[in-house]
Amino acid sequence: MILHELIDYETLRLIWWLLLGVLLIAFATTGGFDLGVGTLLPFVARTDTERRVAINTIGATWEGNQVWLILGGGAIFAAWPPLYAVSFSGFYLAMFAILFALILRPVGFKYRSKRESTSWRSGWDWALFIGGFVPSLIFGVAVGNVLQGVPFRFADDMRIFYEGSFFALLNPYALLCGLLSLAMLTMHGAAWLVLKSSGPVAVRARSYGSIAALAVIVLFALGGLFLWIGVGGYRITSDISPIGPSNPLLKTVALEKGGWLTNYTAHPWTIIAPVLGFVGAALAFIAMRARREVMTLLFSKVAIFGIISTVGLSMFPFILPSSLDPRSSLTVWDASSSHMTLFIMLVVTVIFLPIIFAYTAWVYKVLWGKVDEKSITDENSHAY
Repeated sequence: MILHELIDYETLRLIWWLLLGVLLIAFATTGGFDLGVGTLLPFVARTDTERRVAINTIGATWEGNQVWLILGGGAIFAAWPPLYAVSFSGFYLAMFAILFALILRPVGFKYRSKRESTSWRSGWDWALFIGGFVPSLIFGVAVGNVLQGVPFRFADDMRIFYEGSFFALLNPYALLCGLLSLAMLTMHGAAWLVLKSSGPVAVRARSYGSIAALAVIVLFALGGLFLWIGVGGYRITSDISPIGPSNPLLKTVALEKGGWLTNYTAHPWTIIAPVLGFVGAALAFIAMRARREVMTLLFSKVAIFGIISTVGLSMFPFILPSSLDPRSSLTVWDASSSHMTLFIMLVVTVIFLPIIFAYTAWVYKVLWGKVDEKSITDENSHAY
């Protein structure tokens, strides 16, 4: 037996679909609170010392949290080449905006305190705000467009044609999803600030986080409602082999009203995902008001897990539907790398992913504890 045949092609494709979800959720639950803190910075901190408190709650870990974003991009590139080709080219300007905003963050962290000038520091504080706000919004806008279908098609020779524009991405439903993403990560950032800071910063974070948690519940409900009555879902109308070649043109696909909700009828257990989204946000609100710091962060993570899982389970087996030519839609069964490639990548992942998890857990344990104004005056106890 050839070694890579120890796991069949269908199972490998399913495993990599799950791993992609794991990487996205890992980034949202770690890098997500970094983005949320940046978004909240002008509102929860009113003095220079308070802003340094907020910044230093993420100062020791934000760089490591970016690993999950890099791993997610790498997984898409290696495991789902057509998805990488279509999304990174079609969403080019949106990706550029995200990268520009993310580049502002390390520069802002490093240079903010290099000068005592109030205007200098204020300018970098707003750069950090942009670095948190813009990615939080655009990530959600991208998901909203994916749910509606992306205007691309494959020619018979598998050349990709994208016929969308940047401003077309900013449609009402995508912006609704963007606001949901923004509220979700703002809630998560507030939960982190409540846990890691003290004094006025924590008090204000609790207030803004409570509002964000309620906004998550409302926006998530609206997103689901419009998905049911106003956004068409896709359904495969022909036979498709889970172990077939990676050629999306070998199937036919139909667009149906409420199509994204059919998985919940066919597989009732999947309803647990949206339930976790609602319950997690509601419990995060309750825990935030009750000053239960650790539980607030935990429930915020549950909400993120539920919301992201809801998108994945609703769309399965689709990973990138096409509004221009539904037949060109990419699915788990026809958009992956080869059997051997997926197997080799899985072996590497099984070896290194636990190491990354263990190291990350160790770092958070070592750097546990609150950041307060007293620690800011000690030059040896903070990063920025």
